[in-house]
Amino acid sequence: MSLPSLNKTLRTLKKTLLYGLALLILISLSGYIYLYVIPKGPPVSTPKALNNGEDSFVMYAHKDSKKKSIKVWTYKPKNWRDQDKIVFVMHGGGRNAEDYLAAWTDMAEKNNLLVIAPEFENRFSTYTTNDYQDGNLFTFFGTKNGEEKWAFTVIENIFDHIKTTNAISNSTYDIFGHSAGGQFVHRMVILMPDSRIHTAIAANAGLYTFPNSNLKYPYGIKNLEDGEELIRKAFEKKLIILTGELDSDPKLGTFTRTDLAMNQGGNRLERGANFYSASEKYASAINLDFNWKIDTVPNVGHDYKKMSESSIAWLSKP
Repeated sequence: MSLPSLNKTLRTLKKTLLYGLALLILISLSGYIYLYVIPKGPPVSTPKALNNGEDSFVMYAHKDSKKKSIKVWTYKPKNWRDQDKIVFVMHGGGRNAEDYLAAWTDMAEKNNLLVIAPEFENRFSTYTTNDYQDGNLFTFFGTKNGEEKWAFTVIENIFDHIKTTNAISNSTYDIFGHSAGGQFVHRMVILMPDSRIHTAIAANAGLYTFPNSNLKYPYGIKNLEDGEELIRKAFEKKLIILTGELDSDPKLGTFTRTDLAMNQGGNRLERGANFYSASEKYASAINLDFNWKIDTVPNVGHDYKKMSESSIAWLSKP
């Protein structure tokens, strides 16, 4: 190749690289603006007391920001009164909160439960799962979010909103989550052990945050501030790892298959057992209080309705 031809080729390559870099910056900037600058969510509703039966409202997800709103589905039995049980129900990766609420309405009536089902809506949820089941600790671009922006904090905000608008004096609530919701629940217990959760039930989670200081979140606690202290406090909470005996088919739902994920087990049933065992051993090794339990529901697979029904026995315990 002659020198003029080589120079022309290099100029063309340089232009291509510069155009490519500019395009990447533009895409990243547009993504950041869409995800974190433009307000998202349905219009906020006027605060009011909850109606009996099925109801819903929309509130700002974060107390000091109007960037994001969240729809919250509720079911209130007519006989429910202040100090009766409140249960948050966390949907799976389908983010179908209304379906989860429907699965709980009969149980709410029979057990006099006020059911709260937040809907963490996101049209790009397939690509940004960190905004829900990972708790939104980090942005899509890897930078840290303050605790006030965590998805876990939203639950505490909803609890405050409900208490205020309904003159409720309850100091605690229970929480149940299935699949991605199970991931959410056990991570909330770990990341926010000072939350007002009384009983937490993580059902059929597909991935766990192990008490392992050598693995980065969400697989471990290496990059969490005061991770080991958080684990100590979390072990004092009442957390139930609820697994389905037949939940051994990784083809059901979204199942993470990274190398680190597969080290947790080949299916959800194995991963739940391995997570509980590792946590129990961690607590025993340094003589910590350990209030977690594990329970396997016979003849049930990856079924949020049947797992929900099986959780009632744990919620009824003091």
